[in-house]
Amino acid sequence: MEPLSKLSHDPHPKAITTTTTFHSGLFSKLLHSTLWELVRFSVLLLVTSIQVLSLLHGWNPIFHLLSLTCFFLVFILKPLLSKPHVYLVDFSCLKPPNFCRVPFSSFLEHTSMIGSFDRESIDFMAKILASSGLGEQTYLPPALHYIPPMTDLQESIKEVHMVLFHVMEDLLSKTKLSPRDIDILIINCSGFCPSPSLSSIIINKYSMRNDIKSFNLSGMGCSAGILGVHLAQNLLKVHKNTYAVVLSTEILSTGWYPGNERPKLLLNCLFRTGSAAILLTNKEEAKKTSKYRLLHTLRIQRAFDDKAYRSAIREEDSNGITGFTLSRDILQAAGETLRSNITILGSSMLPFLEKFRHGVSIFRKRFIHKSAEVYVPEFRTVIQHFVLPTSGRSVIKEIGKGLKLGEGEMEAALMTLQRFGNQSSSSLWYELAYMEAKERVKKGDKVWQLGMGSGPKCGTVVWECIRSMVGESTKGPWADCIDKYPILAVHQDN
Repeated sequence: MEPLSKLSHDPHPKAITTTTTFHSGLFSKLLHSTLWELVRFSVLLLVTSIQVLSLLHGWNPIFHLLSLTCFFLVFILKPLLSKPHVYLVDFSCLKPPNFCRVPFSSFLEHTSMIGSFDRESIDFMAKILASSGLGEQTYLPPALHYIPPMTDLQESIKEVHMVLFHVMEDLLSKTKLSPRDIDILIINCSGFCPSPSLSSIIINKYSMRNDIKSFNLSGMGCSAGILGVHLAQNLLKVHKNTYAVVLSTEILSTGWYPGNERPKLLLNCLFRTGSAAILLTNKEEAKKTSKYRLLHTLRIQRAFDDKAYRSAIREEDSNGITGFTLSRDILQAAGETLRSNITILGSSMLPFLEKFRHGVSIFRKRFIHKSAEVYVPEFRTVIQHFVLPTSGRSVIKEIGKGLKLGEGEMEAALMTLQRFGNQSSSSLWYELAYMEAKERVKKGDKVWQLGMGSGPKCGTVVWECIRSMVGESTKGPWADCIDKYPILAVHQDN
């Protein structure tokens, strides 16, 4: 067997090969979708023509039957064979206690008193905070308010209790559900994975059934909330008359970095306390009381690409201190993953003309003019509300620019970042709560939740609102401040 040094490979040849294969797969998916649309259009045109000609010329009734059979197979039978619907009954978001607030001045004063940061690191964190888009009322867990921060196991468990018990109880209260009614429990937390597991902590706290199906998602970054919904959808496809709860959070006390390497200091500045609880079901009777119906889920990742894989990674620094590194390659990796996600989602949702223009631009770039720009489809033709990653103000605006969104479509993300910070996987639910509190989500509207995380991964969930949102401004995390937003100054770049 060869030594490890010889088995370690140069990432570039593999990255080039796998990336080419990956984009070929995307092109094939888009081509398949476009061809299917052409088939549907052709069948519709054929059926209409046969019906018109048979009426004009008095043809044999068999032609009527033939054309109607084609119509039935293509337009009626396929939808009827689809899986049962998945509904989002309701969701809850944590409003952390006021004593957990951390204004910039307090944060910087505490970091200077800890003693583990040099002057350059403190100045760097001050600069990051000033340009991040965060406001003065974000929250950190109690463990990080001590000097020095308390990052031991017991403090992390206390943080788990604070962020998960409150949202779970609020969700049960909203939906009038008993803990023993829950059939599936999914919890995602990227950086903290205790034993017994987080799901066991919840099952023990609420005395849930012994046959509940429980799952923990760890190490999957900010997109894990979307992945949790995707997992719940797959489970609901095979388990009838079922309730599923997805809990999304991040335990920050375990992720605190007390060293001085700049790429690892970013998480200290940007990530803040938050959690969300989501109730999903496939019970048809729930349609009358649920908020949304699940239309699409999608997962894309680039872990096969070594450069992208290492763009966001937990590792030790030169002094042996563990922290999470965000490299300069993260934006490129995220952009490539997002483009792939948009291509596949567009192939299943966009009108034929938008898909055709996008497909032609890809064909042109691949076979004719490699420097040509790929046409970005106009998603606003089919989606009314966009829930974007709260990774930072500049990231939100770049994603918005790439999707051709205006300030109004980016408002929920910018205001969530300003009021609550980046809450990892739960941020997307605070954004949706903002839209509901503003009474902007109407019956029939479609909402696109877009999550991006380490790996790198990009997850998509598209919902259709199935009832009017009434009274949401008086409850939830925005209840005491929704009238103060949007804060227009946040839209200005420093």
